[in-house]
Amino acid sequence: MTQTPTAPATPTARKGGGGARPPRAGSRRPGWTPWLYLAPALVVLAGLLVYPVYQLGLISVLEYTQAQVSGGEPTTFQGLGNYRTLFTDPRFWQVLSATVVFAVLCVLSTLFVGCALAVLLTRVRALPRLALLVASLGAWATPAITGSTVWMFLFDADFGPVNRLLGLGDFSWTYGRYSAFALVLLEVVWCSFPFVMVTVYAGIRAVPTEVLEAASLDGASQWRIWRSVLAPMLRPILLVVTIQSVIWDFKIFTQIYVMTDGGGIAGQNLVLNVYAYQQAFASSEYSLGAAIGVVMLLVLLAVTLVYLRLMRRQGEEL
Repeated sequence: MTQTPTAPATPTARKGGGGARPPRAGSRRPGWTPWLYLAPALVVLAGLLVYPVYQLGLISVLEYTQAQVSGGEPTTFQGLGNYRTLFTDPRFWQVLSATVVFAVLCVLSTLFVGCALAVLLTRVRALPRLALLVASLGAWATPAITGSTVWMFLFDADFGPVNRLLGLGDFSWTYGRYSAFALVLLEVVWCSFPFVMVTVYAGIRAVPTEVLEAASLDGASQWRIWRSVLAPMLRPILLVVTIQSVIWDFKIFTQIYVMTDGGGIAGQNLVLNVYAYQQAFASSEYSLGAAIGVVMLLVLLAVTLVYLRLMRRQGEEL
């Protein structure tokens, strides 16, 4: 009788093997591999971001005016002296408060217009939807200085068509403080709402249609559907566009500088970015301008940290 030979025991059948292959000699853990891939980008970021921020902070603690730039006087260390001068100046706090209020109004207006048009895109047919998207993307792609110049022409006191349509005669929108801020706000919303609209529209399209149909069958109005159904589901997206809008609108420069001719009459329409430019280049107080830049950097950094914390909390809840 012939016996079938048994196969030799495999390494996985050994006692304590557990089916795991022992690590090979000389193998390295891939801990540094991701950093090697990120190294070129980190080098570029260090050159374009870290070094300028370092120079900004350095100038803010020095006495750095036109005399130091031309070499007529030596540069001296001031410590927190520039910040002390800045924080004891009532003009700085006035400009800071105006910047915060203006940024908040711009953000709220941009979110309202962008979200309303995003909902509208889901209600119209293909051809009107395409026309609205093309027009909005055209506004988004227009450079800030070009858009500001066009809006200045539209609202010009002598030749602007808006005053003629509204019957305002030779009313100057840039003469008064609040009317000038309102004009700049309209231009900022015009060039900013497409980002909110497209982002929110993409989020709405990702919501299951069964959820919206169920809300409609229950008799919910469009406002109730947005408030009770869409807004909670789009909370991460709304958070992203809100933080992005805050960062963009807080550091606005071009629209204010172009449309109010450098900050308005007697500086009545100044915001922090324009104020820093005036201190640094118009008054040659480069150290004060750098100090204002550091303050803006810290404010935006705080907003970014809040954004990251909220996003982390959203991820944990999901």
